[in-house]
Amino acid sequence: MKKRSMPLSKVYGLLEPGPVVLLTTAWKGQPNVMPMSWLTMLEFSPPQFACVVSNRNHSFDALRKTRQCVVNIPTAELAEQVVGCGNTSGRKVDKFKRFGLTPLPAATVEAPLIDECYANLECRVIDTRMVNKYSLFVLEATKAWIASGAKRPRTIHHEGRGMFIVAERRIKLPSVKL
Repeated sequence: MKKRSMPLSKVYGLLEPGPVVLLTTAWKGQPNVMPMSWLTMLEFSPPQFACVVSNRNHSFDALRKTRQCVVNIPTAELAEQVVGCGNTSGRKVDKFKRFGLTPLPAATVEAPLIDECYANLECRVIDTRMVNKYSLFVLEATKAWIASGAKRPRTIHHEGRGMFIVAERRIKLPSVKL
């Protein structure tokens, strides 16, 4: 296979496999929502994962101070709202109102669920040792919700620079435990 040099600034699009999610936080009675795609699973049970929230984002302070959030997983039908949320700041705009998203109360955290998302993970921050250096938070899901009719959700995956992939085709291969 012939190779050519690739700009390092485009590596993100090669490695980013996970869906774009909408992270919701609430601080001082103000809910906020931001798109995020920098997540990685760390443990299956209990579900633990790491996420990067830039210290330039409005959600960073709320997440750091409250140590709780909801990871909401949208489908491709919400792609325009997802991008809109990413192009505005919660410091200036109520993103729920602006983009027609419905906040619902969570069971274990103060941050709201987003009703239009097919799945919602209520989370607590369990490790902040890498926040100062990398803006990396380790989360543990405390409650998970999924839409009753969710069979094959079409999630969106960010490749960078405004490009997205819509997950549509799935294949099943044998899985053998060694």
